Amino acid sequence: MTVDQNSGFCWGVVRTIEIAEQELQESKKLYSLGDIIHNPVEIERLEEQGLSTITLGDLHNVKDAKVLIRAHGEPPETFRRAKELGIELIDATCPVVTKVQERIRKFYDNGYQIVIFGKKDHAEVIGLVGHTNGTAIVIKSIPEIDTIDLTKKTVLFSQTTMDKATFYRIRDEIRSRIKAEFEVGTFEEMAIDFHAKDTICGQVSGRDKKLREFSRANDVMIFVAGRKSSNGKVLYEIAKEENPKTYFVEDEKELQPEWFSGAETVGISGATSTPQWLMERVKVSVEAMVPVPS
Repeated sequence: MTVDQNSGFCWGVVRTIEIAEQELQESKKLYSLGDIIHNPVEIERLEEQGLSTITLGDLHNVKDAKVLIRAHGEPPETFRRAKELGIELIDATCPVVTKVQERIRKFYDNGYQIVIFGKKDHAEVIGLVGHTNGTAIVIKSIPEIDTIDLTKKTVLFSQTTMDKATFYRIRDEIRSRIKAEFEVGTFEEMAIDFHAKDTICGQVSGRDKKLREFSRANDVMIFVAGRKSSNGKVLYEIAKEENPKTYFVEDEKELQPEWFSGAETVGISGATSTPQWLMERVKVSVEAMVPVPS
């Protein structure tokens, strides 16, 4: 029974949780604008310390506590709205996300068409799009390239938790279509100004290879993550590619004894929003359910 030591909170999430806990120790009450992370078990733990989750529509009712901007970040409009309402914000946006926001804004201000490889409804992407006054084009697959005007100077960015291989396939397809459209010899000769900026978090993308190795090394894999976690979905699929006996759970209550029939080794891994203590708790439950040799 082994917990993947390369899994669990990324440093951006660790930073956000630490900021929240420090504020809760001092004031005993804090609002998070949206789920602080996409893990319901960790949210429950923080709620017990005084954290409350609110939406943008609730901002006008905030009177008695500060509001935390989670690691995903927010569009500029959120900061303007809070200032108008006299609300004190604690900006816990992941520095990696902040850097992507700044780069997008720079290209937007210079007249570029902004394309973001990501999920339209994801909190991080909503924040990124906000830095283009809502004009960015969000795509997550090659067919959606059809929505891009290839005659405009364009820059491609990525949500920080997306799949790196797909990002580069999309980049290459855009280049190929521009080349075909303008019938020139090489991409470098094109008159169209196109840039691709790989803004996928290195700590996230670097887990792929190690997770594949870890998944192959175990008879059964238990992947622990919140069902809202974008990163969790990506990593779970990677684990399942390498080991068909990979099962997704939010906590130990979802474990099924039949999953471990005949297994000699069980690996437990998780998303960047999965706390280490939760994976350890899942490990204890599996050990109690089915004795597995170490």
